[in-house]
Amino acid sequence: MTKIGIVGASGYSGSELLRFLVNHPGGFNVALATSETYAGQHVDRVLPHLRGFIDLVFEPLDILSLKERVDIVVLAVPHKVAMTFAPHIIKQGLRVVDFSADYRLYNAETYQDWYDVAHSSAELIQNAVYGLPERYREKIRDAQLVANPGCYPTSAILASMPLLNNRLVELDSIIVDSKSGISGAGPKPKDTTHFPNRESNLVAYNIGKHRHTPEIEQEMSAVAGETVTVTFTPHLVPMTRGILSTVYARLKQPLDSERLLEEYRTFYNDEPFIRVLDDDEYPQTKSVLGSNFCDIGLAVDKRTQRVVVMAAIDNLGKGAAGAAVQNLNLMFDCNETDGLITPGLMP
Repeated sequence: MTKIGIVGASGYSGSELLRFLVNHPGGFNVALATSETYAGQHVDRVLPHLRGFIDLVFEPLDILSLKERVDIVVLAVPHKVAMTFAPHIIKQGLRVVDFSADYRLYNAETYQDWYDVAHSSAELIQNAVYGLPERYREKIRDAQLVANPGCYPTSAILASMPLLNNRLVELDSIIVDSKSGISGAGPKPKDTTHFPNRESNLVAYNIGKHRHTPEIEQEMSAVAGETVTVTFTPHLVPMTRGILSTVYARLKQPLDSERLLEEYRTFYNDEPFIRVLDDDEYPQTKSVLGSNFCDIGLAVDKRTQRVVVMAAIDNLGKGAAGAAVQNLNLMFDCNETDGLITPGLMP
């Protein structure tokens, strides 16, 4: 039985991870759930949807005693916080899956430029593995530190990998337009996520400076084998969860939708969580709600010779907790799909 500790388990991504793990068939046991806000309270009182599924009390974090309690730690804490915890955990010989951005970027200077803080444990970056199984499956199996991908990057990278891998588009033409539910901002109330400000309202934000931009460019460049620069514009939409990313790129040569769909089906043929849709069928966020699936559809604008690729994920599923379970399965030799084969919730 693999004992898992979740640091920050009362947040949206942490509680979603609990939801996936309580019925996991592969020998995982949530042995520790920490929360500074709810320390001393029963998990299923704070998270009533888990009533009857988990018998734990939220505890404050005692970082130096983790080795006595668990085999692996999932850090469901914000960036800047994770990098202060990870070194202490790794020194105890434990493995780590980190939900934050602190170890996703390969360069500490790039991290400082985009996150406005010096990296306090940059020595760990070189050993971290970017936790996108569709790209780094074999490295994840043996990793001590896995950097769970961001939600926006997950959708954008999965939407574009076949195009980049097969050199089908001009690399200087890529535009990523993403819409996200407001749960991606976390549970802490703020003006931008306040219900009266979000209901019936759609707004773009952080245009040209969103912190997921270097992550998207880093991984697209790795697939393409040369530098990729993108225009990335995120939007908040009036729904709780889900992401729909639309990637636009100029084709190098004329191709129709059916040919490109075949490229995608071939590329993702063995991927259990990527569903390539039929021609004239486009992804919907509710089709993947509550799941670890990524639905991909596309169309070719023949007039402009641009391909338009759409990817839908649940930002708390494939964009966070679902991906973490997929990584945990790989790290502990479980079936990669264990605990994750569930359809979306529709309508």
